[in-house]
Amino acid sequence: MPVTFRDIEDAAARLEGITNRTPIHTSRTLDLAWGATVFVKCECFQRAGAFKFRGAYNALSRLTPEQRSHGVLTFSSGNHAQALALAGRLLGVEVTIVMPRDAPFVKRLATESYGGQIVLYDRDETSREALGKSLAEEKGLTIVPPYDHPDIVAGQGTVVRELIQEVGPLDLLFVPCGGGGLLSGSALAADHLSPDCRVVGCEPAAADDAARSFETRTLQRIENPETIADGARTPSLGDLTFQIVMEHVDAFERVTDEELLSATRFFWERMKLLVEPTGALGLAGAKNHGSFQGKRIGVVVSGGNCDVAELGPLLKKSARFV
Repeated sequence: MPVTFRDIEDAAARLEGITNRTPIHTSRTLDLAWGATVFVKCECFQRAGAFKFRGAYNALSRLTPEQRSHGVLTFSSGNHAQALALAGRLLGVEVTIVMPRDAPFVKRLATESYGGQIVLYDRDETSREALGKSLAEEKGLTIVPPYDHPDIVAGQGTVVRELIQEVGPLDLLFVPCGGGGLLSGSALAADHLSPDCRVVGCEPAAADDAARSFETRTLQRIENPETIADGARTPSLGDLTFQIVMEHVDAFERVTDEELLSATRFFWERMKLLVEPTGALGLAGAKNHGSFQGKRIGVVVSGGNCDVAELGPLLKKSARFV
């Protein structure tokens, strides 16, 4: 396995004092509704508003001096872009981001405020990977991908390392899944710290390439999926994350956009947490999974970067979660 729990431990040491040790929230309403004890790991309180900062800083901190001097490039719809731009500012590394034109404006604005240099592209005309590779070769930049990289996965694994260290062993863990970096790191951490815990990846129904890959044991792709979960519009798992998912994840849950909005509304109204729809995948997936009577449940909130003015009217029309 190219990533181990030792790599997660090493990443945690590098991130000490740099990343936020994000809070774990509980909800009496959820516990009573599900007959379980639910622990919500809130990466919406992470620097740059999402778990992505962990992997981004870990990856940049391991570059050689020569690589840092030339700069790095990534491709992202927003959260990894912001995270890498912030990490680059802290470490003195110039960061170029290939970003789709339809990425949320608030994420683009934040990326620019951290010093990231954005190159926009049209999803229907080219792929971000192809454009990114071309630019990197042209300018001599090191590519730091958003999920398919050992240092990214190790950094993301510190999320669940913190969760289990703080609350103890879990019976079930629900984790959002886009490209699989967070899910892979979470599964590796859970496997080491809570071996009996079942790890469930949670994915938009319209962007269920990872679930299809898991079920067929063959890497599947979905180009430009239409879902409100913009952070999970990745076309597929990566080679690395696919391998880890196949070996360490136990199941997947598909979530509709309507279910995502319902879960997001619950976070906003009942738990007073500003969570973006992608960040609510774990909670929505948990509701679909089945009975939890007497179980200890972990739910990872991946981020909170959203346009409140745009999302508010959609939430108003959504169904109550519990």
